[in-house]
Amino acid sequence: MDAEGRPKLQFAQPKVKQPPQHLADMTLDERIAKAKELGISGFRAKQLSVHYFRHYTADPDQMTDLPAETREQLVEEFLPPLLTEVRRLKTDDGATIKFLWRLFDGALVESVLMRYRSRITLCISSQCGCGMNCPFCATGQNGLTRNMSSAEIVDQIVQANRAIAAGELDAPNAAEVAEEKDHAALGEETDFAESEESAAAGKSASSSSSAGVGPQRVSNIVFMGMGEPLANYKRVMNAVRRMVDPAPEGLGMSARGITISTVGLVPAIRKLADENLPITFALSLHAPDDELRDQLIPVNSRWKADEAIDAAHHYYKTTGRRVSIEYALIKDMNDHQWRAELLAEKLNARGRGWVHVNPIPLNPTPGSIWTSSEPEVMRAFVNRLEALGVPTTLRDTRGKEIDGACGQLAAAED
Repeated sequence: MDAEGRPKLQFAQPKVKQPPQHLADMTLDERIAKAKELGISGFRAKQLSVHYFRHYTADPDQMTDLPAETREQLVEEFLPPLLTEVRRLKTDDGATIKFLWRLFDGALVESVLMRYRSRITLCISSQCGCGMNCPFCATGQNGLTRNMSSAEIVDQIVQANRAIAAGELDAPNAAEVAEEKDHAALGEETDFAESEESAAAGKSASSSSSAGVGPQRVSNIVFMGMGEPLANYKRVMNAVRRMVDPAPEGLGMSARGITISTVGLVPAIRKLADENLPITFALSLHAPDDELRDQLIPVNSRWKADEAIDAAHHYYKTTGRRVSIEYALIKDMNDHQWRAELLAEKLNARGRGWVHVNPIPLNPTPGSIWTSSEPEVMRAFVNRLEALGVPTTLRDTRGKEIDGACGQLAAAED
């Protein structure tokens, strides 16, 4: 709490030592320029980029196309170690993996890898801790240590792709595939953001891919791990460009498969709308009324619920991308029928077809006084929104057995 007894917010990171510059922090032209400064052919920077972004390796022993006498130096200059794996936990019969990473300064972060029927989603972190102080979120209770660098953000994907290539992520079982028919998969915000015509085409593509082996690398990214992405705006957007840049400049991912979630930093939402990238935007609203949202989302003291919804609508008007509203259902707190009606009223007042609501059963966190809504209450909440013309899909809760579900990431070694 601050001196006036209000939840403390941290927008700026403390002054801390920054991680070493990495190839993924730079554009391809910047890598080439750095190589030339070191007296090395710019072509070598391209070769290093291919190894990292296509083959997911930073091991010099695997880079046999590089001169043996300079190989170690090149890797040391361009590929310093960023994320060291501390532990991984599996659940959902091996279809979900939670990684605990130690960064160069000892800070800990987590990411969660999930294989669904037709996509592989990685939930990534953008900060060490979080300064938004939401009381129902394990990350927010730890405060902010520092922002992650662009390369630290990207390296989570590269290391996840390395695990997939090694066959360490299993396919979901029949029960999990069946559950997808009733619940939204993490990363499915992408589908919600498409037009009806595109959504139909996407469903057709999903059906065909599920008949085969499915994607063999991360296909969807959700910035729903540790941290508030828009509080680390510059580094997050640089990381997103590395994700979508074609190899060897980046990973060559589809921008439409990337979801950025925020608790409601309104100026940054409007800035994001002008980036000219077809990424999917998700607003973590959790309450339609300021009286409750002030308690659940401390940043609501800066930008009220209507301001956040207006900014989300602006994102839709600017980009044409349908917005996702995230709503953690908390027993006897925000799951009332009148709140579903108020939410529908506010969303419909700004038009139809621009938004999709994605309720999430609250996941348990240590010391929390709140629990998830009862199943019948959740169904009633969803049904009320749909009856009022708001497209709504309840999200699944992958990884909660290993504290890897939404709101549970706390990066604890024990």
